[in-house]
Amino acid sequence: MELRQLEYFVAVVEEANFTRAAQRVHVAQPAVSAQIGRLERELGQRLLDRSRREVRPTAAGAAVLPYAKAALAAVDDVRLAVDELSRLVRGTVTIGTVTAHPVDVPGLLAEFHAEYPNVEITLSTANSDELIEAVRGGDLDVAIVSVGPGEQPAGLDIEVVTDEPVDAAVSPADELAGHATVSLAQLARRPLITLPVGTGIRRQLDQACAAVGVSPRIAFEASTPQALAELAERGLGVAILPRSMARGRPGLHPLRLTPELRGRLVLAWRASGPRSPAARVLVDRARELLRVGAGA
Repeated sequence: MELRQLEYFVAVVEEANFTRAAQRVHVAQPAVSAQIGRLERELGQRLLDRSRREVRPTAAGAAVLPYAKAALAAVDDVRLAVDELSRLVRGTVTIGTVTAHPVDVPGLLAEFHAEYPNVEITLSTANSDELIEAVRGGDLDVAIVSVGPGEQPAGLDIEVVTDEPVDAAVSPADELAGHATVSLAQLARRPLITLPVGTGIRRQLDQACAAVGVSPRIAFEASTPQALAELAERGLGVAILPRSMARGRPGLHPLRLTPELRGRLVLAWRASGPRSPAARVLVDRARELLRVGAGA
């Protein structure tokens, strides 16, 4: 029994005609008839009823048909696996990230490059809104972005990197340094130091201020939380920072915000649509790295 015999048999059943089946498999019609004849002799059963205008499977043919299709599908899977391995060896991957996060991206990329040295890797940085759109549109394979609590961007799957409150922070000489908490209404009267529009924390701040009817007074914008912290340490305003940074620098006094803001960093990739083998491997490795880091 040969694969081409099964291929010709399936083609004849689906086309209900020897001539159309021959055109479909790109061989002459007598060759199709000859190969199916050999298959029938080997099985000892007529597989096709040729007595009608449209060729139809016999009872034996109907029994053979699903197994023939399964065999052909298995061969296709074998070819796909080999093709994907070949493309993995010489593929490309693109990853984007916000400027500050705890993920060891260099370590991830170094490990990936060591195993797949011929895969071209592109790394870029941008704000969360831009990165999300780039992943959604296929320009990036995966990105580390900031989103709100409970938020999952449409069309993307995510793995949580961090989930923590957002605090305000001032220099020890600031008048707010004697307090443990501060309301958004109080902050509306103070110069704020924040990430720019398009970032996750800034979006949370703007939405929260709008919800309580206040307009934040943005004095400084900087692209990294570290830069925000440094500006606040010099007494230039109130920085809006992830809690781990607001409480991890000796030159800052942290303040709990009311109402509470929370921010999440997530790994995001397309939920559906084509992804290269290299991109699938990179996403899987990144998720493994996050789980190991979380102690999962």
